[in-house]
Amino acid sequence: MALAAAAPALAAAPAAGPKPATAKPAAPKSAAPKTGAPKTGTFDARRPADIVALLSGMEATTEIARKADGQVFMKVTTPGGGFGAQMVGCDEAFTSCKAIALYTAFARKGVNMVQINDYNRSQLTCRGVMAPSGEPSVMYAVLLNGRQTRDEMREHIGVWQGCLGGFGEFIQDPIGFLSRPQG
Repeated sequence: MALAAAAPALAAAPAAGPKPATAKPAAPKSAAPKTGAPKTGTFDARRPADIVALLSGMEATTEIARKADGQVFMKVTTPGGGFGAQMVGCDEAFTSCKAIALYTAFARKGVNMVQINDYNRSQLTCRGVMAPSGEPSVMYAVLLNGRQTRDEMREHIGVWQGCLGGFGEFIQDPIGFLSRPQG
């Protein structure tokens, strides 16, 4: 259920070259936070369209399923499976959001709430939950801002891939997983 290996996608990303010298000195940068819409053509992790493009560059197909109540719901399909993405705290135009949660449910039942709670105590970034249907689910959330780069967001996708793998191991053998030293 993970995206295709992140390393090939990251290796294929063009590296930023040195900036050419200019005749006049650059204006000093303001310490004030940026406001308003980001410049066209720049990556902004708060924009659903930029997240869709990022995932596409990592061999995923992303479909915006719906937009409602300041949220954008996405269905992500990868060569290894699929997962959901939900951007929250979006503006009225759904063009700038405050956070993204990546999540999926596993069809395997048998894990109980005590085990889910123990899993959560053993993890720093991944959160296990029990879906109302009784399916164990895992999620990973990221607060978004206009300074996050593509590479930083790719790293978050890598953490999410780790969540999927680790949670998959957990639901296969909760007792064995929880008895191993974590860290």
